[in-house]
Amino acid sequence: MDLVTMFAGLSDAFTLTTILYVLLGVVIGQFVGAIPGIGPVMAMAITIPFSFVLSPLAAIGLLIGINKGGLVGGAIPAVLMNTPGTPDAAATAQDGYPLSQKGKPLKAMKMALYASVTGDIFADILLITIAAPLSIIALQMGPVEVLGLMIGAFAVIAGLIGDSIIKGIVSAILGLLVATVGSDPQHFTPRFVFQWFELYDGLPLASVAIGMLAISEILKKLSKRFETSQSVICIPKNQPREDRSISLKEFWTSRFVYLRGAVIGSLIGIIPGVGSTAAAYLSYGLTKKASKEPETFGKGNIQGIAAAESANSAVTGASMIPLFTLGIPGSINAALIISALMIQGFEPGPLLFESQGQLVYGLFGAMLIANVINFVVGLLGLRLWSRILVAPESFIYSTSILLCFVGVGLATGGLFGVAVMLIFAILGYVMMSFGYSTIIFIIAFFLGPRFESSLGQTITLIDGDLIKLLDYPIGVFFFVAAMFAIWRLSKERYSDRNTSQAAD
Repeated sequence: MDLVTMFAGLSDAFTLTTILYVLLGVVIGQFVGAIPGIGPVMAMAITIPFSFVLSPLAAIGLLIGINKGGLVGGAIPAVLMNTPGTPDAAATAQDGYPLSQKGKPLKAMKMALYASVTGDIFADILLITIAAPLSIIALQMGPVEVLGLMIGAFAVIAGLIGDSIIKGIVSAILGLLVATVGSDPQHFTPRFVFQWFELYDGLPLASVAIGMLAISEILKKLSKRFETSQSVICIPKNQPREDRSISLKEFWTSRFVYLRGAVIGSLIGIIPGVGSTAAAYLSYGLTKKASKEPETFGKGNIQGIAAAESANSAVTGASMIPLFTLGIPGSINAALIISALMIQGFEPGPLLFESQGQLVYGLFGAMLIANVINFVVGLLGLRLWSRILVAPESFIYSTSILLCFVGVGLATGGLFGVAVMLIFAILGYVMMSFGYSTIIFIIAFFLGPRFESSLGQTITLIDGDLIKLLDYPIGVFFFVAAMFAIWRLSKERYSDRNTSQAAD
């Protein structure tokens, strides 16, 4: 890729239109992140249909802004109420809430903001640096290697998400089966259409994503008895400066904590399915272990906040690396961005660099802009977002459902898409009730057509003779790695189960 394309893409990102949509995304993200139970994933799912009318760069920039803003917003209720706005902020509450209880809520929230933006910038620079070289390597992979890689990704995701590997595998298989609805990608033979011409192009991505992720989550929340309302959050006024801000010395003292968290988050973000929650707790644990005062963790140590937030935010940018290089989402947020790219008419993967290099670097520029805006909006809006915590749940959920109906109706052009959304909302609710992962289902559904194409091409290449797979050593390596991952993770789960039973 030449420098002209790179600079052209970056210049596209610095247009007023793109910046305004990124700003809107960050504001929405911080808003929904500050409300426990909503979160950026639901907001992104609802926003995708509305982004259809935007240019590709503005649409994806809007989603990136929501994703990044949601991580900052999620730390606010974790600090003020000990209730994480997003699962990513669970580790932040370990020290954020105790520090807030000591009368220093602004100090805790500002440390969360600084650490989040620092980790995010590190991961974005890593993405920009290595994505293009990795895409060149990915282009050398044939259908056998791609099939092995996707099976390996499914194995890792199924093993790391949820409580049961079997349930994870079943969720992935179910997602792949649902992806077969529509025309065969190789022969264009209609399957499972039941005389509905709307199904010839497959199930609408927006309907499935919003139904499984947004509506089903709202149904889950509504099925539980609402807890007593929280008392109004109060932030002390006229505090000493050292109790409401982070000094340069405190920031510099935590530099290795930021770096450790950013590295851990980036490495975990590259692995599909592990997630930012795991990264946050791992970074928190290692920071506590490396500290000279480990007994202060859990009692309001600002380095505990820095460790958790820098790691979970770094996962955001790093999870985009397998998306851009392999077309495999590293997280559910990345899976939603894949669906938005597909709605815009683009095929995520290594060819995206070759065919849409200017767009890719425009997205890289939008991610860097989002970090700056995230910092500024977060710094100016901490007090405002804290007031949102007392918004009535009835208002939040009813508004979300209305937006889902309107958005899907617009995206699919009628009530058929809304009906599909409701069907998958019920399916998602049932799956969650029985412990099956909707995240694995969605990722498998998005990858279904590509998985099927790779499988068909692999069968053609080996002509049904499994021995011929030995001619593709990289593909065989991925197949073996997948089986090893399932065996290893199953063994660890079994060992953990026995340990817990013995403890009981």
